Amino acid sequence: MATSEFTVWPGHPYPLGATWNGKGVNFALFSEHAEEVSLCLFHPENQQALQCVALKEHTDQVFHCYLPQARPGLLYGYRVKGPYRPEEGFRFNPHKLLLDPYAKAIVGKMKCSEAHYGYRVSHRREDLSFDERDNADLMPKCQVIDSGFSWDDDRRPDVPWHETVIYELHVKGMTQRHPQTPPRLRGTYAGLASEPVIRHLKQLGITAVELMPVHTFVDEPHLMEKKLTNYWGYNSIGYFAPDFRYATNGTIGDFKTMVKTFHQHGIEVILDVVYNHTAEGNHLGPTLCFRGIDNTAYYRLKPDNPRFYTDYTGCGNTLNMMHPRVLQLIMDSLRYWVLEMHVDGFRFDLASALARELHEVDKLGAFFDIIHQDPVISQVKLIAEPWDLGEGGYQVGNFPVGWTEWNGKYRDSVRAFWKGEGGLIGDLAYRLTGSSDLYETSGRRPYASINFVTCHDGFTLQDLVSYNHKHNKANGEENRDGTDHNLSWNCGVEGPTDDPEIRALRAQQKRNLMATLLFSQGVPMLRHGDELSHSQGGNNNAYCQDNEISWLNWELDTEDQAFLEFVRQVIRLRREHPLFRRRRFFQGHPIHGKDVKDIVWLNPDGHEMNEEEWSQHAAHCLGVFLSGAEMNEVDERGRPEVDDDLVLLFNADSDSLSFQLPVFGRESHWTRLLDTSVNNGLAAEDRFKAGDNYPLQGRSLALLMRPRKPYPEKNIFSWFKAHQ
Repeated sequence: MATSEFTVWPGHPYPLGATWNGKGVNFALFSEHAEEVSLCLFHPENQQALQCVALKEHTDQVFHCYLPQARPGLLYGYRVKGPYRPEEGFRFNPHKLLLDPYAKAIVGKMKCSEAHYGYRVSHRREDLSFDERDNADLMPKCQVIDSGFSWDDDRRPDVPWHETVIYELHVKGMTQRHPQTPPRLRGTYAGLASEPVIRHLKQLGITAVELMPVHTFVDEPHLMEKKLTNYWGYNSIGYFAPDFRYATNGTIGDFKTMVKTFHQHGIEVILDVVYNHTAEGNHLGPTLCFRGIDNTAYYRLKPDNPRFYTDYTGCGNTLNMMHPRVLQLIMDSLRYWVLEMHVDGFRFDLASALARELHEVDKLGAFFDIIHQDPVISQVKLIAEPWDLGEGGYQVGNFPVGWTEWNGKYRDSVRAFWKGEGGLIGDLAYRLTGSSDLYETSGRRPYASINFVTCHDGFTLQDLVSYNHKHNKANGEENRDGTDHNLSWNCGVEGPTDDPEIRALRAQQKRNLMATLLFSQGVPMLRHGDELSHSQGGNNNAYCQDNEISWLNWELDTEDQAFLEFVRQVIRLRREHPLFRRRRFFQGHPIHGKDVKDIVWLNPDGHEMNEEEWSQHAAHCLGVFLSGAEMNEVDERGRPEVDDDLVLLFNADSDSLSFQLPVFGRESHWTRLLDTSVNNGLAAEDRFKAGDNYPLQGRSLALLMRPRKPYPEKNIFSWFKAHQ
């Protein structure tokens, strides 16, 4: 191995990582307990070892050097020497090549081998032993990058929360089977930003795409043994590096071009990020990065036995948010993706794990404090998955202001109601109106609730109405994995069927669920492929299925095309009616001294619900009147917003009923905009008199409108006077 190719200067302890300054490259690595650190350099084309540089400079627990001859494209990794005493939490092993936690690019694929483990796998005492095999030839390598990119006049679309419609997607699965995407672009960042995909999203009315993890990740050993992969990507190992398995040119420019293209079309890019755990797993996992750099600093270890990890994630380990350098790592990563990669927000996987201080979830913990004071990160969209697997980890409604949350209670309430479970109308009313029971008292708005019926984790919408039970045998775990609490209903037959009545009922149930989602207050999130009626064959945990189980099928039959058109029209109705996008909660009080309230809950007789009716266990029907008069909100130009009066009718019972349409102060006609039981849901605009009985079919939802004139400009001052 050559030892004199690169001149070595002292360099600087900041910034961490490998930084090209136009003349050379500075390398800096934090390790609190390391004794020696070596920087190993590899040829950018064949990954042959070039040189190992001992980092003799050590400042504030950071090892650093500067190589004036180094250039972008150079590959590197680290070897870190220190104590190997697992019973005390120390797991240094200089025989293992380690990834840089701050690497901006990671190239190559990790090859399955026992050499990645710091201990001898077959040893009787397992991780207490010490393995001296070198894994450098089997490891991916970090790459020095030139961050230059022509962003031109790229700007964040900055879509207000109440206008946002999120589309959760997988980069590969979205386009791998898309017939109009060029074959070489399928399954890539470029394919995702291709013209046919952009057109599809815009025709739907999507304002933000939420990408499942694109931080560099690796496959778990047990999956590689089964010849499966971690398709979803929730196994991160590089928090600064976009995964190159989705890149066409093998550069970070692929990702930047994708973001730039989305922004040109007014679509935001949100990243699903996994800062709660890493791919190194528990004490029996491989040594790839953090474990070998400083195990006791990066991970939460059991205080009484630091050989083992505190696991709030179910993935073997939990990052140590109480260590300032770990907090710095996450904050530096978030800031990098906003400032350098131009993303518009983040969805934090298992966010409760990030909020734990000593043990309990603390919404005033250091992580939230540092987010809120940061002038960059605090200004982008922040979404929490508000639970983890630890004690007290279910924290829906408990995150601080400035955060939105995946609302799991919304998902469960809506599923259970349309499944036909009784006694849920009270809970459904809360979910339809933005979950004020969860968010209002803390000063948050309806858009704090990210509403969803399906997501990547669980049944697709098609499977939700087609299966009573999960069918996960393809995962190789004898159908033990995945939740059994699906709140699904197969409409009479398990799985595919040619029975026209069952197929029609399933299509109607899908319309019910989708319309409920999009007519609810809060931010709707669609799972990719639901609008295409994508099925995973009943697999509700397809995390390891990188195949046609997960890849979207864009070849639609007549039924699928009809549902796609229905979804487009429902999103259009949401966009056209600001009543569905309120920035404040309904109050249920008369509007400025008038007789009509801003919201009235109705029984089938057309009267306001009383307390006794709310508590009826067998109730499956509910109506709601939404007043469009003076919504106590203003538009972007400061003008008072008004809308048409709207009535939503819900009937989850199998029997039809007559629902009397309200009068409320003025007799006029109600126009039907949508009925999920009529003509694929896109009903003719029939008119009904106020006070008439509307024929609400079994298991259906209807939307009716009573028009109002736009608010006259000349009365704007009187409106402000009335609101003082």
